[in-house]
Amino acid sequence: MPGDDEEDDAAACAHAQPAVRLPDPAVVERAAAIFRAAGDPARLALLAMLSAGERCVSELAEASGDAMSTVSQRLRVLRTEGMIRRRRDGKHIHYGLADDHVADLVRGVLEHADHIHDDPRPASRSSKRRKR
Repeated sequence: MPGDDEEDDAAACAHAQPAVRLPDPAVVERAAAIFRAAGDPARLALLAMLSAGERCVSELAEASGDAMSTVSQRLRVLRTEGMIRRRRDGKHIHYGLADDHVADLVRGVLEHADHIHDDPRPASRSSKRRKR
């Protein structure tokens, strides 16, 4: 009967591996918020710069070519999501990555982007609709 093979395949697959467990919805939402914060190219660039070590806003602004107020706003978003920490030293505030998890995430996503850089990206559905 049509479809029976698919059901058999699904049953066989379920027995081949441990059951899939859904992560806690609160953890998934928190992770999505972190991805949203890091998803902006300018904020991701700041994270990449901070991967090399602590920096103050003026250093980050000079390196990025952006105004200090713009960089400060981007840092605020990243700090709100727990991706960076700050340390006061007199009049200066130094920013750094919150922990090794953030460093691993930034390094991993940049390595992955570099790895797939030469692969052609599939056309989006919206661009296909425009061509029709």
